[in-house]
Amino acid sequence: MGKSFEFLFHKLMVGKMDCYQSGNKKARRRSLTASALLVSLLTIVGCLGLVVFSTVLAQQGKKQLTVERIYSKPSLSGQLPRGLQWSPNGEMITYLQPNKAGQMDIWYYEVKTGKRALLVDSKKLLLEGEKIPPEEEEGKSQFQIRRYIWSPTSSHLLFPLQGDLFLYHLSTGTLKRLTATKEMEEEPKFSPDGRYVSFVRNYNLFAIDLKTGQEFTLTTDGYKDVMNGKLDWVYPEELEITTAYWWSPDSRYVAYLQMDERPVPEYPIVDFIPYHAVIEPERYPKAGDPNPIVRVGVVALKNPQTIWMDVGKDTDIYIPRVMWLPDGKTLAIQRLNRAQNQLDLLFADATTGKSRCVLRETDSHWINLHDHLYFLKNGKRFLWSSERDGFRHFYLYNIDGKLLRQLTSGNWQVVSLCGIDEKKGIVYFTATEKDVLERHLYRIKLNGSGFKRLTSRDGTHHIVMAPDCRHYLDYYSTVVTPIQLSLHRANGERVAFIAENQVAELQEYVLSTPEFLIITTEDGVTLHAMMIKPADFDSTKKYPVIVHIYGGPHAQVVRNAWGGSGYLWHQMMAQKGYIIFSLDNRGSYGRGKAWETTIYHRFGEVELKDQLCGVEYLKSLPYVDSQRIGIWGWSYGGYMTCYAMLNAPEVFKVGVAVAPVTDWRDYDTIYTERYMGLPKDNPEGYEVSSPVNQVANLKGKLLICHGTSDDNVHFQNAVQLADKLIKACKQFDLMLYPGKKHGIRGQNARIHLFTKITNYFLENL
Repeated sequence: MGKSFEFLFHKLMVGKMDCYQSGNKKARRRSLTASALLVSLLTIVGCLGLVVFSTVLAQQGKKQLTVERIYSKPSLSGQLPRGLQWSPNGEMITYLQPNKAGQMDIWYYEVKTGKRALLVDSKKLLLEGEKIPPEEEEGKSQFQIRRYIWSPTSSHLLFPLQGDLFLYHLSTGTLKRLTATKEMEEEPKFSPDGRYVSFVRNYNLFAIDLKTGQEFTLTTDGYKDVMNGKLDWVYPEELEITTAYWWSPDSRYVAYLQMDERPVPEYPIVDFIPYHAVIEPERYPKAGDPNPIVRVGVVALKNPQTIWMDVGKDTDIYIPRVMWLPDGKTLAIQRLNRAQNQLDLLFADATTGKSRCVLRETDSHWINLHDHLYFLKNGKRFLWSSERDGFRHFYLYNIDGKLLRQLTSGNWQVVSLCGIDEKKGIVYFTATEKDVLERHLYRIKLNGSGFKRLTSRDGTHHIVMAPDCRHYLDYYSTVVTPIQLSLHRANGERVAFIAENQVAELQEYVLSTPEFLIITTEDGVTLHAMMIKPADFDSTKKYPVIVHIYGGPHAQVVRNAWGGSGYLWHQMMAQKGYIIFSLDNRGSYGRGKAWETTIYHRFGEVELKDQLCGVEYLKSLPYVDSQRIGIWGWSYGGYMTCYAMLNAPEVFKVGVAVAPVTDWRDYDTIYTERYMGLPKDNPEGYEVSSPVNQVANLKGKLLICHGTSDDNVHFQNAVQLADKLIKACKQFDLMLYPGKKHGIRGQNARIHLFTKITNYFLENL
């Protein structure tokens, strides 16, 4: 639930964070046809001020969408390269592409010449004379490339294959097996000098010398409940941290997190499908529970004796970020308190563990984390971002923590740091400066001058910067344009399309173009919303409305970006005669810290108030049937659906809640306590925010859908709500997905789920 749109997008499309600079871990609105007509409307309705930005689409297609087609392959969103990476030398872009057998090969695009060619043929990956054992023959499809890691020298690739590690030499085309163990080798990395490959095995850290083949054991005390260099469940889910160990720049040391999960209660994930049910215990800290105890250690490659960094006496803290300084001797550790309202940047001596605080951020509500810490290679300055002035902006500090200058400012948000060209002194980043519904690439100099937007087309741009910052890749989309991938020079000039992704099949379908709305409430608050009308819309008719809701903090639904299969399902429902309506309430992302913190210590109340303002606008429209308004959502949106059905029962006739939180005491510590505080400190807030305590109010039709193996929002939430509804003699519908997790995927589960939701609305709304 806690991951941002940008984080999820690039985990899926690129396998990296939102903006990626190799070596540092870290348009115009177009319709689907050439004959699009842009129409802007201004309407004032009663006490509500409304601005409508509409793109009227000339419809040429005749086919109707179906659930089966939307959730089948090939995707109607088109095909984009998977596993895309820049080579560390910046000379080529590599990506995974399926061959005729369905296995992934690695292809490259040469930046200088535009040449595309096969780099690694997966059919030739088996070592000479090596055969798949007979007992593994049925699973041989797993012996293929799913992930690859570039060496820093751009000379080798590292492949994790069936739990072992293989080194591929690009110039000779030879493959060398590095490990042959029963255990999994996880989290593999090259050292910065390319000489070593490190990994986690059995909860401990190891490294292999590629010159000698010698394997080093770096830690020995790890086991299932005390993990070295391996993350638990809650850290990556809610802190968006992607690794638990880091090489020093000189390849002499490895810093790592040790996560002691012994204090964390276990939750039983039950697989009911086998004849004898299988229980898989999961360490899961619910709100108010003990968290894992986390330490930061540093181990020298040649002398593997861990030195523990001093992060303070309080162990009830979070360590959300760790990074080496360029000197290779100092570790930057970010320490966040349990209340998440104080973030300290510590500098620790890697050889002694002694630390000092060089920067402190505090907030009266909570602190949103970022991935914008960047140390300039001269070791004298670093870049940081903060929301201290109400919006996230860049700040430049000297190495002692003295503020030199604020680089960006204004009522807009910095989204991602994409790269820094240190030779030219230019910072590249994405932001909402042009439009909160969009993301654009900008640059600014380290001296604060030269601010400029580099992307021109209206819409959303996700940027993957080259290591030398001379080029970048742009994943571009709009609400009606599937994602396109193009190569650009650093000045914004497009060099070539990597994947234009026209998706010709979409032209065959009857699609309506969404309208972007700005609704002004009675107290002057402006809310962004989006509406999809039936393509054959007739203003003299009355239409039912389905409200699609998420509503959660630090998230955004109304975007000028391609919405994938979920958007196409909304189009399908519009084809069936429904108006689809979405609104970003207060608490959502992109409009500043004060906007977000209105939901502090009480989920649901402000969100529903704003959503009901949107409903009042809908009711004012002559073509809306005010007696036929439904609502649906997933995760936090599922929670808000339940909350709306129970707190505004006279408004919503039908609700569909997928994987909802129903009692906030059941959700994890980091996410829940960030916004709600601890249950013992805010008992009333937890009480009034949880749908399980409001079941007596249910009047409409409610469908709850949940995967029984959901390790994020536990199936327990659905069971507890069902128990309360039954005891209150309230009728409802429940659909279980055996063995499915939070995403309810695989084995036709998505087709079944959305067929169920479709029919539920058709039968009841």
